[in-house]
Amino acid sequence: MRRLKQGAALAVATVAALAGTLATGSPAMAASTPIGACGSSYHVIDQHDLGKATVYLLYNGSTNCVVTWKDSPNSTYVNAVIRAGGWAWVADPGNYSTYAGPVKLSAKGQCIQWGGNYGSTQYTSPSEHCG
Repeated sequence: MRRLKQGAALAVATVAALAGTLATGSPAMAASTPIGACGSSYHVIDQHDLGKATVYLLYNGSTNCVVTWKDSPNSTYVNAVIRAGGWAWVADPGNYSTYAGPVKLSAKGQCIQWGGNYGSTQYTSPSEHCG
């Protein structure tokens, strides 16, 4: 009877451990390029140098995508932002290792503003890329 209880306890512990592994999963694979971050159907239509990072604006024919890409991995604060028609900003701020974003916005027929930060260096575009 004692072996049965030990076996049952081991089985419960194994199931609990597996459930924890399945619940947390593995971290998502990071993209290796700005196009990889937005998706293979996107292409770069604009960019702005931030010193040790570059903020990219990409487009796929219907949706805009912004990624702030660091020159080398580090823990410096980065942000990627976009908005259309004066609406609220869509942003992805954080201390990311390689890039912030992607932030995406469908703005067909509207002008957009886009930009990003690397540390205290910031860029915000004028209202542009209308259409």
